[in-house]
Amino acid sequence: MQVRIYRPAKTPMQSGQRGNAKAWVLEYEPVAPKQPDRLMGWLGSNDTTQQVRLKFATREEAVAYAERKGFDYQAAAEPAPKPVRSKNYSDNFRFDKLEFGRF
Repeated sequence: MQVRIYRPAKTPMQSGQRGNAKAWVLEYEPVAPKQPDRLMGWLGSNDTTQQVRLKFATREEAVAYAERKGFDYQAAAEPAPKPVRSKNYSDNFRFDKLEFGRF
């Protein structure tokens, strides 16, 4: 069985924090294609493993789990750390702030 191991991207609703993007996710690759239901028209499949998402604290834990279960896995590389610049709301009102365009 094929699985993917990756670290999800930050959602657009998160302003500056990485929040839910810290954990590593193990997802199963789809085995059966999705087919439309005749009555409702919704997409569905008999493959229930597509509903499973396992979260791990580190990449090594996810890889160890996949190896222990005998899965063929494809693990993404560790993303480069992004520098976090601190921004203070109070800096908008500093008295020594230089403003361009006001004469």
